Amino acid sequence: MHPNARSHSPEQTPSGAGGAADPRSAPLVVPGRFNGPPGMGNGGYLAGLLATRAVGGIASGVTVTLRRAVPLDRALALAHDAASGTLTLAEDAGAIAEAIPVDPALPLPTPIDPVTPAEAAEASRSFPGFAAWNPYTDCFVCGPDRAEGDGLRLFPGMLADRPDTNACVWTPHGSLVAPGTGQVAPEFVWAALDCPGGWTGIDRDTALLLGRMTAHVYALPYPDEPCVVLGRLLGRDGRKVRTATTLYDAEGRPAAHAEQVWIAPRA
Repeated sequence: MHPNARSHSPEQTPSGAGGAADPRSAPLVVPGRFNGPPGMGNGGYLAGLLATRAVGGIASGVTVTLRRAVPLDRALALAHDAASGTLTLAEDAGAIAEAIPVDPALPLPTPIDPVTPAEAAEASRSFPGFAAWNPYTDCFVCGPDRAEGDGLRLFPGMLADRPDTNACVWTPHGSLVAPGTGQVAPEFVWAALDCPGGWTGIDRDTALLLGRMTAHVYALPYPDEPCVVLGRLLGRDGRKVRTATTLYDAEGRPAAHAEQVWIAPRA
């Protein structure tokens, strides 16, 4: 747990413990509601589902690599390699994504410096995705066309004094709560950590698709409490873009942090 995080979070427990059916082998379905780019699943949401299956609990300390587009509304096979800890999502055409736990001996990443909710809300006014060229207007996480309570409606805009960093406010809807917990389900935390990173590198001429994401979740937020999400551009290397994202809870404490590698599709 991050030293500044809230302490009341569900414990991380091994998948399939206590004699229950092992979720690492049960088929996985990404419902159509949770799309990213048109016709495919949102990468952060899918990564969160896999992380939850891989390590249980609050789905912390996992790297997920996306190999190709995530199909919607289809049962997909999971296979777990006990030797490496790798969880692979696949269909007949081959692997779609892989999840592997992070070495717990590695140091925790440094969160992005916070801003106030008022500063984040002001930054959102300049969200580039409000422009007509936005190809992701129906994205579950950042789509302006999604209704309140249907999508997350995260609209990250660049900070005036930090040209590599964006910010937005996220007030989780009650429908995102994990059954029996009172807290937002981990896959939605992963989803919220996804698109703000991408929007540090997306523009009219550059589309990006999530290729890899490593997330550490320290505490799950509560519904109807305003959180702040920040994204930062870390670097570019050809078609690859590296970013980071941090989620701060309603008390201003770091609740989760992620780093991503994005890929610009070939023209």
